[in-house]
Amino acid sequence: MAQGKSTLAYLKWPLIVTGVGVFLSGWLGWATVGTQAGVLSFLLIGTVLAALEISLSFDNAVVNANKLEYMTPVWRQRFLTWGILIAVFGMRIVFPLIIVAVFAWVNPFEAARLALAEPEQYSEIISHSHGAIAAFGGTFLMMVALTFFVDEDKSIHWIEMLERQLRKCGSVRGFEIAFVLTVMALIAQAVPEIERGTFLFAAIMGLLVFTLVDGLGNYLDRSSKKASSVGASGALGAFLYLEVLDASFSFDGVIGAFALTSNILLIAIGLGVGAMYVRSMTIMLVEKGTLQQFRYLEHGAFYSIFALALVMFLQSLMHIPETITGGIGVALIGLALVSSIRHNRREAKQ
Repeated sequence: MAQGKSTLAYLKWPLIVTGVGVFLSGWLGWATVGTQAGVLSFLLIGTVLAALEISLSFDNAVVNANKLEYMTPVWRQRFLTWGILIAVFGMRIVFPLIIVAVFAWVNPFEAARLALAEPEQYSEIISHSHGAIAAFGGTFLMMVALTFFVDEDKSIHWIEMLERQLRKCGSVRGFEIAFVLTVMALIAQAVPEIERGTFLFAAIMGLLVFTLVDGLGNYLDRSSKKASSVGASGALGAFLYLEVLDASFSFDGVIGAFALTSNILLIAIGLGVGAMYVRSMTIMLVEKGTLQQFRYLEHGAFYSIFALALVMFLQSLMHIPETITGGIGVALIGLALVSSIRHNRREAKQ
């Protein structure tokens, strides 16, 4: 039934949310500035934020689709509904408030007041905490990418020579953890001494969170199989994994958003619209079987994740424009798509 579903049907809710987002952006511009120029400015920034979110998170959609293939339709729907609420309100509103509360040593209510009444100061606190956020996200995402490539059961390789060698490393216990710790140690040497402790603590927390979430997911998955259930507990583990993964992907978008505006409500609107498109793309990839049709698409997504992890680590040392980050991801997935199409044509000829 899903095979006959049109692309427009998948975009129904994102388009509705876009309409609501445009209205709210315009209203917020009028309420904040009170001029037509202010309304147009807010509409433009909201549009750019949505595009930024989509470009940075397309690889996230591909990885999500890989996990959702093993979920029941019920859990897929929960991911689309509960997940979008967590993604929009949790990561785009609550998460920045928590950052400010922790780093400015204020309570969450004071952080909310700063966000609404003193956006410039709020934005400055967010910028100062960028290094710790980048270390956490970079560690988590690098573990996600390496876990895919060192899997001994992996049978399809895009870049044959490299991926075969990485697959062999899967037999080395703790290889991916050792690799990430090495990268952390190298970057830490280049980080200013006054920030080194914060960087290492945040990076270790990223490693710990990945280990806990991945371990919980595997445990719940095994439990559900032993109980011969419908996979509810395994789906719960996958759901939690996807939410933490989405959070890690969101770090870059949230930080980049503050380079465009310090208005937290406009950021929530723009990134929320983009997140809705990413969720719908995820469901479309699953239901249309796109990952099976294009065999290297998933590989491109995980290469993109690894590249994003490196970029996030480097952002602890220097500023890297979000356009470069998003461009790398789109380019790698595009190359994987082209390789998949060529492979399908060769198979058809044979």
